[in-house]
This record gives sequence, C-alpha cells and structure tokens, in this order.
Amino acid sequence: MEIAYILQVHKNPGQLNKFIREISSDGSDIYIHVDKKSVQSVSSQIIKGDNIKIIEESVSVTWSDISQVDATLNLFQSLKASHKKYDFIVFKTGQDLLIKRGIKDYFENYPDKIFMNMRLVKHDNPQTYFWYVRWPKVTRNLYDSMFHPYRIFRTALIRLYMMGINVFPNAAKLPGDYALFKGSAYFCIPGYVLEYIINFLAENPWYYEAFRNALAPDESFLPTLIMNSPYAANVIDDNLTFIKFGKSHKDHNHPVTLTMTDIPDIESSGKFFARKFDDGVDEKVVKYFCSTCK
Repeated sequence: MEIAYILQVHKNPGQLNKFIREISSDGSDIYIHVDKKSVQSVSSQIIKGDNIKIIEESVSVTWSDISQVDATLNLFQSLKASHKKYDFIVFKTGQDLLIKRGIKDYFENYPDKIFMNMRLVKHDNPQTYFWYVRWPKVTRNLYDSMFHPYRIFRTALIRLYMMGINVFPNAAKLPGDYALFKGSAYFCIPGYVLEYIINFLAENPWYYEAFRNALAPDESFLPTLIMNSPYAANVIDDNLTFIKFGKSHKDHNHPVTLTMTDIPDIESSGKFFARKFDDGVDEKVVKYFCSTCK
C-alpha cells in the first residue's frame, strides 16, 4: 500500500514538521505546496527527506477563491510528474494532525473507495449562489469583522440572489444535467481517481471555467466532478477527519482551533485525522497527539 500525502501549508513550520514525521513514519511520500506569500518564511524550515518534496509551482492562496483549487491541482501535477504509482492520495493541510494510526491497513480493506464529504445541492436550491454568481474578487476573501464593507457586500449579493436578483450572473455554467455537490475540501482518493481527474480536466477545460469565479470552489470542485463521474458509486461520505465547527455567527462555517478540552471528542470520533490545530494557541494538544498516536 503506497500512500502520498499532499499538503497545503502557509505557517507554523514547527507544527508542520511534527505532522510530517507522524505521517511519513510508515514510508509514505509527502508533497507540499507552500502558499506563495509564505515561501520565504516557511519553506526553508521544513524538514528534509527523500520522501518529502516541496513543489515549485506555488500560488498565492486566498480563502474562498479558485487559488485554493489551483494549489491542489499543482500538487496533482507534481504527483503525475513523479511517475510513481500510489494506491491512495490523502489531502491535508499544515494544521492537521494524525490522531490514530493504521490508515494503510484501513485502505487495504477499501482499495477502490473514495473518501470525501459531499451533499447534493439541487438546481433550485438557493445555495446555488455559490456557482451561479460571478463573484467579484473582493468578495472571495476572509473578513473576520461582520462589518467589513466587502463582507457586507457579499451578504447583500446573497440576499438579492435569494430574492431572484442575480447582479453578477456567471456565464460559465456546468451542463444542465450536471448534479451539483458541496462538501469538504479534504479527501482520500485511490490512484486511479487521480488519473481520471487529471485526464478529465485536460480534455474538458470548460469545467474549470465554471468554478473560476465561484464562491468557495474548493468545497465543490472535486465533489461535483467525482459525483458526475463513472466512480460516483465508490464514494463514501467520510473524509476520515474530525472537524469542529464554530457556533457563533462569525465562525459557524469555519473549523475552530482545537485545544486540550477537545481531546475526548477527538479520540472518540474514530477518525484518523483532525483539524485544525495551532501550536500558538495550544501547544499542549499538538504535543499530545504527536507523541501518543496509536
């Protein structure tokens, strides 16, 4: 069982190195995309190894923007260029941690399965604003303040859309018979699915264009592609990752930073990974999982 981990990272190289040591301890290969804004401060501090590769094709990643998809596709191309055949590819970030060992044995039992969270969004669902609006660049960014003018602008566009007014219609749409799916950006896919994705995108450039100006395309780009592929029946709605979302209006759509108080829930989840962690917020929980993975 050959596994490749592909990571998107932008900070905390010390914490990242702990994660790399854990997931590479079974001989797995690691491919890393460092956000272009962080290359100088992060890349040189990442541990070296024959199985660790920092890819050269770096992009500046912005929240809720197609750049997140671009970074993942660059990682895919790096996998392809390696000419190595992997049984599974696991996508994670630098703020994930391994919380349970045995992932290779687990994949051995499900060699053809695709692990990815997703849910169907019907074409008459108001949430189609994610794709049917051609979102201005300023709206595709993370604004912590509820009163930031661009966040208010984004909210106004959503409310208008739900009233039947699409101020910026997206002309680049998917075919009408395409089912729309939204889910988590994180996944574990067999090697044959990687080959299918790369070939499909090369032969169908219209697909990428349909997501270029979408909102949060990283959460729908691959779920929609795969669920409209011949491999839809192979999908298990589970990305094997524990994530705790916030409950306030400010952070209800965002993973909260996990701390020592979350350990009981993390360990009882049965997942192999968890996110997100930040050793600047709680270093103890990072050390806990990096020293007690079973």
